[in-house]
Order: sequence, then C-alpha cells, then structure tokens
Amino acid sequence: MLTIGETATHLGVSVDTVRRWEKKGLVQSQRTPQGHRVFRRDDIELLYQKLQGKASPHGFRILTAEPTEFTAIDLFAGAGGTALGLAHAGFEHLAVNDNDTWALETLRRNRPDWNIIGGDIRDLDLRKYRGAVDVLEGGFPCQAFSYAGRKRGFADTRGTLFHEFARAVDEVRPRIAVGENVRGLINHDGGKTIATMLSRLSKLGYRVEYKLLKAQYFDVPQKRERLFMVAVRGDLDFPIVFPQENNYTISLRDAIGDRPLAPGASYAPWKYEVMEQVPEGGYWRDLPEPLQRSYMKASYYLGGGKTGLARRLHWDEPSLTLTCNPAQKQTERCHPDETRPL
Repeated sequence: MLTIGETATHLGVSVDTVRRWEKKGLVQSQRTPQGHRVFRRDDIELLYQKLQGKASPHGFRILTAEPTEFTAIDLFAGAGGTALGLAHAGFEHLAVNDNDTWALETLRRNRPDWNIIGGDIRDLDLRKYRGAVDVLEGGFPCQAFSYAGRKRGFADTRGTLFHEFARAVDEVRPRIAVGENVRGLINHDGGKTIATMLSRLSKLGYRVEYKLLKAQYFDVPQKRERLFMVAVRGDLDFPIVFPQENNYTISLRDAIGDRPLAPGASYAPWKYEVMEQVPEGGYWRDLPEPLQRSYMKASYYLGGGKTGLARRLHWDEPSLTLTCNPAQKQTERCHPDETRPL
C-alpha cells in the first residue's frame, strides 16, 4: 500500500495528478485506521500503464451464460438494457414491459422472440405469473429522484411508479425482486423516500437490502452510479449478496476503439466550431477565454466545476454516464477523436 505522496513519487507524477485520478474514479483509495488515503501498488501501476497507452489485461467483452431454468419479468424496460443483462445471465423472460413507443419498437426489432407487452404499467395485470417468476426487475423512472431533475420524488407522478413496481411484486410473488434507481434516491427527502420503499417491500414479506454500485468497477466502460435494491421473499433463507468491485476500469478505447465508424448524430455548425477546439478529455475551460464566456453565458459566473459542459471524452478513461441527450450543454458527450456526439 502506498500513500498519495508515495504513489506520486513511485510513478513520477504530481500529487495533484493522483488526486485527479481518484476524483475521476480511475483508481480507488482505502482508508487507514488513522484516516489516511492509501492505494494498492498494483492498482496504480495498472492504471498508469493504461494511461500510457499500453495494453491492458482487462479487455472489454460481453459475458454470456448458457440458458438456465430461471425466469424473469422486466418492467420499465426501456430499450432493454437490464433485460439484455438478465438474458446474458441465462434467464428466460416471461414478460417485458414498457410504455414508450420508440423503446417498444427497439425491443421488438432486436428481440422478436420476447413476450413484449406495451402499455402503461398501471393497466398491467401480472397475476397469471404468480409463483412462476424467479426475478422481477424494474428500473422505475428516476427523474423524480435525480440530482439533474427537480427532485420532487413522490410529489411527482413518475415517483409514484415505485408503488406500481411494489404492486407487481405483490401480484407475482417472485423469489427475488430487484429495483434500480439513481444515487439521489438515497438521500431524497432526508432518507424518508427510500425508507418508505423499503418498508413497503418489507410489509409484502420480503427481506430488503440496498447498495450503490459504480458501473466502472464492474467491467462497464462508463461512470454510471446506480442504487440497487434487492428483495428476497421471506420464505427463502439464502443471503443477499452484492458483487465485489474490481480494482480496475474498462476504458472507452477498450470498448469501442477498434469499431468501424458508422453514421451518427452531428453538431450544428456553430457548435462544431466550439467543440472542434476542445482537446481529448477536455471541457469548456480548455477553450480560449473569450469563447468560454460566449459559450457559457451566465453560467460562466456561477460556482461549481460544470465539468460536463463542452466535454470531450478521453479514450483511456471510462465514458461519462451515457445520457439521452449527448449533445446538450449540460450532458455533453463528444467523441474523443471526431467532433460529434457519442
């Protein structure tokens, strides 16, 4: 184990550089009993090699299992991210539900063999699946609890969809229920919101635990943090176990660096001229100061780092969290080489 100063000396970099790596989530520190931050030597050497462009022993790959006898239902499925993960783990989907037209079209085009049920979850009756489901999963809409939204929670109609998730659990009585949401849910309304959710599932006869998981430490090449609630039916005695974080990350280069170029979105001409001047891994502060002021407008004078603005991704780091709008000012996700949204 190395202190932050020893780490900097060992690699021949500045202490600020090591702090920046940690802040970016590229390497994790541990705390000594005295409260000092220390790093595993192997971890920081692995990161340093990767940042030097050297080959990493941890390449990106999609893990798939053989089909199993386990069954699943996926609610609020969107374009199928979590459903695809369960399928890769060998689960058979009995039903997949969403209410968005484009998401449903995507699901049906990519997985025509799935039982895809379109429509409002409030109108969905799942009682015919009672006792036949191993895992019921639902990433109930998160905008109501998000730091990026208004954080109105249960005062927002989207926030009440947790109760539809709980109703589905009650109707189906799966062995395991998994709920997924944003980090902001943990402290929303002083912790009262998540306490209400845990209490509701507990009253349905489930043991519930939750944990914040960081995707970049689970072989996913993006910095997405998500809260996972896992509920096990009370008549089952197996423990709730969350996966252990890796001591490395997967870079954007590992994931898409060798992929052929494909047509994609483009910037408006004025935006292209701005983003063309941002270096790899840079953001608005890397622009000439007059351009900073004109691009940021009133935001230029506000506090906070605003590091997502005019942001170009870095090949040798995980991507920032992928968003629905990678060309908007607040959620910029510019390709590392090309001047276009990711």
